[in-house]
Amino acid sequence: MSKAGSDVILDRMMALHPKVIDLTLDRVWRLLDRLGNPQNALPPVIHIAGTNGKGSTQAMIRAGLEAAGHRVHAYTSPHLARFHERIRLAGDLISEDALTALLDECYAANGGDDITYFEITTCAALLAFARTPADYTLLEVGLGGRLDATNVLDRPALTIITPVSMDHEAFLGDTLTAIAGEKAGIIKRLVPCIVGPQHEDGLDVIEARATALGAPLLVYGQHWHAGPERDGMVYQDDHGLLDLPRPVLPGDHQIQNAGAALAALRHLGCDEAACTAAVTQAQWPARMQKLKAGPLVDVAAASGAELWLDGGHNPAAGRALADMLRQLPRRPTYVICGMLNTKDASGYLRPLADVVTALHAVAIPGERNTLSPAQTVAAAVDARVSAHEADDVDAALRAILADVPDARVLICGSLYLAGRILQTHS
Repeated sequence: MSKAGSDVILDRMMALHPKVIDLTLDRVWRLLDRLGNPQNALPPVIHIAGTNGKGSTQAMIRAGLEAAGHRVHAYTSPHLARFHERIRLAGDLISEDALTALLDECYAANGGDDITYFEITTCAALLAFARTPADYTLLEVGLGGRLDATNVLDRPALTIITPVSMDHEAFLGDTLTAIAGEKAGIIKRLVPCIVGPQHEDGLDVIEARATALGAPLLVYGQHWHAGPERDGMVYQDDHGLLDLPRPVLPGDHQIQNAGAALAALRHLGCDEAACTAAVTQAQWPARMQKLKAGPLVDVAAASGAELWLDGGHNPAAGRALADMLRQLPRRPTYVICGMLNTKDASGYLRPLADVVTALHAVAIPGERNTLSPAQTVAAAVDARVSAHEADDVDAALRAILADVPDARVLICGSLYLAGRILQTHS
């Protein structure tokens, strides 16, 4: 068999529902009931929603908890190189044998009924978490919050809402207040909720939901503060002030993500050593990651070029990426961009207009919802970015280096594109 056993079952699961996204909890509840309701037997859960920063915040919380000696489950999506990345059991990625058995069990329990890929694989993760001893479970929302497949817990230990901005409008609503309402759907009665930096309209919605449920809020700018301080960062809340190194994850926006993670760790009783580990030991690939090995790196290094990778894909991510590029030493900067047709490509690219020299557009291999190179070029032109079509990433890289051998080249626009790159560069 050319594919791993888990891959074969995952392919079957893709065919269980005609839509990739169909937000409702009915199918999840049905399957969880058949599996014995594992969501009721999880170690204490920290549930994380938001538009940007969910994964980075989760990574920092996990680093802090593990440094404090805790065993931590973690669930995230999408994966980059392998599905196994989505399910981390007590600190370790799920094994191939365990994943295959788990998926097979869930597929059989579902009995061929309609269910989306994300829903059934989330049920599989919850089942794995319930069966493996740990101290905490970190659950990252897939899409939205209110109707997301992870939102099946009556009483998590803590909820977190990272910054909310425009994204997935076709599923969550076309206003910031509507989207914030969907994210606030993870807030539970009497359960504390940590809230990252928010637009005023979004915060109003979150605060109203929390008030209705009697959920205490710990809000950025009110109950905790985080900001740069010389070469480090400072965090302050009712427990006092922490003078910490800058987050190892690059970009000023990671200071705010770190703040939410630190607020969570302090709420859970972690000490300064755990907080330091959160910002210095977290790992989260495809977030302004400098690639160091692989065939594309070999091509770049031969001409003295730099090669970077980032999976951001919405306007807020574009602004954060532009800020990071401005902080790097001056160098001609080119982007190789592939995006999904569900994203605001022009909105993502517009902040990059004054920091990149040109864009080379590619399709995302194997993704049916990819924008064509011509469509990405059109979005770039609309964003006032000089753009060209390319057959693939390799061809784009070689075209750039033929003109500017020592360029800084950034592959960006989608986590799915980033995943394709990391399959051969990790």
